[in-house]
Amino acid sequence: MLFRNRFVLLLALAALLAFVSLSLQFFHLIPVSAAKNGVTGKNRKRIMPDPVTEPPVTDPVYEALLYCNIPRVAERSMEGHAPHHFKLVSVHVFIRHGDRYPLYVIPKTKRPEIDCTLVANRKPYHPKLEAFVSHMSKGSGASFESPLHSLPLYPSHQLCEMGELTQTGVVQHLQNGQLLRDVYLKKHRLLPSDWSTEQLRLETTGKSRTLQSGLALLYGFLPDFDWKKIYFRHQPSALFCSGNCYCPLRNQYLEKEQRRQYLLRLKNRQLERTYEEMARIVDTSTKQLRAANPIDAMLCLFCHNVSFPCTRNGCVNMEHFKVIKRHQIEDESERREKKLYLGYALLGAHPILNQTVGRMRRAAEGRKEELFALSSAHDVTLAPILSALGLTEARFPRFAARLIFELWQDREKPGEHSVRILYDGVDVTFHTSFCQDHHKRSPKPMCPLENFVRFVKRDMFVALGSGSTNYFDACHREGS
Repeated sequence: MLFRNRFVLLLALAALLAFVSLSLQFFHLIPVSAAKNGVTGKNRKRIMPDPVTEPPVTDPVYEALLYCNIPRVAERSMEGHAPHHFKLVSVHVFIRHGDRYPLYVIPKTKRPEIDCTLVANRKPYHPKLEAFVSHMSKGSGASFESPLHSLPLYPSHQLCEMGELTQTGVVQHLQNGQLLRDVYLKKHRLLPSDWSTEQLRLETTGKSRTLQSGLALLYGFLPDFDWKKIYFRHQPSALFCSGNCYCPLRNQYLEKEQRRQYLLRLKNRQLERTYEEMARIVDTSTKQLRAANPIDAMLCLFCHNVSFPCTRNGCVNMEHFKVIKRHQIEDESERREKKLYLGYALLGAHPILNQTVGRMRRAAEGRKEELFALSSAHDVTLAPILSALGLTEARFPRFAARLIFELWQDREKPGEHSVRILYDGVDVTFHTSFCQDHHKRSPKPMCPLENFVRFVKRDMFVALGSGSTNYFDACHREGS
């Protein structure tokens, strides 16, 4: 009997200890060694931390992670949010291409070994990836404006070519397209089921990465679309200026901005020492290294979790990366303060914003053409638009960034139309220079279309301080 009582007591004590241990683990009071794919928490190498919360001070690594825009879970977005009595009339989407292979390599180092084929067993992945590849393989006879018809419809090189879209870039825009499909087609029925070619406006620059990004977003938006209904227009200029590209004053503003960048770099002794140290490591001149724009290749390696290059002289490391990235952030901050870039941005963005206003006004009049417009572009396309709109706090366009203009009609007052502007899913309408005070005077969660029209037709020229009333005169005025 005594033995049995001791046994029961020991059993109860063991159960109590097991319960306490599980409780401590549940509340994270003691560490738990978790193994994943045969790798324990102790020896698992983690290069890229998850950007859970924004740090209290500017952190170059955090900013770089945001720039990479690695596809993860479906993001929350504000596209398509409006009171129930508003009807969506048209949508105008501007995107930066997705993740790409670098445009430059660090001198005397091996090219990064990144695979640009699209395969299902490699991350990041999207459920529509295989279907996208299959559909693109059927598009050889698609009707595109020259020279787009000579470009490949999806990336396919085992060793990426310079500037080539990666699988990450394709997945980023498949995800963007699916997000917009859920909002604009399933919820708001922007396009009818039997949509026509005329209801889409598709345009891209002549780079394979922008065409392929546009196609990936379009496939996410309109899965298995009819190739006969698709027509991509070619934009020779990254500013999408459509025949209004000659603007001498814009170029003068750009030269002044480039001069500012140069002087800021000269003042940054830490940056110069970093370039000198990196040049010594790769056995080249500082001038040649700087000309190769090493941050481009380093960002690619960082975004793909690949080690920086090493030589017999040492290794390019994360501290080098942080110094150069921090200088980029400081450059963006000074650019906002000096406002030299603003003149360039106002003249650089005017043609594309003027085209957008024209499409919106036609849609507001009841025309059914170009209800969904997609411009697949570059960072140098989106950055001037953001600056011209007065979005001074907007981050530099990340990979697969999206800037969206929505046109809405008030069903209770059919003659009234309003605009919403969203950047990477965030409603920035009331941060724009032409609508930042409107919400104080009106309960409507949007900006009147008239405000946007007046901004493009008049206020952009007023902001230049030139006295000009049209784009041609503003461009050909003597430099200030």
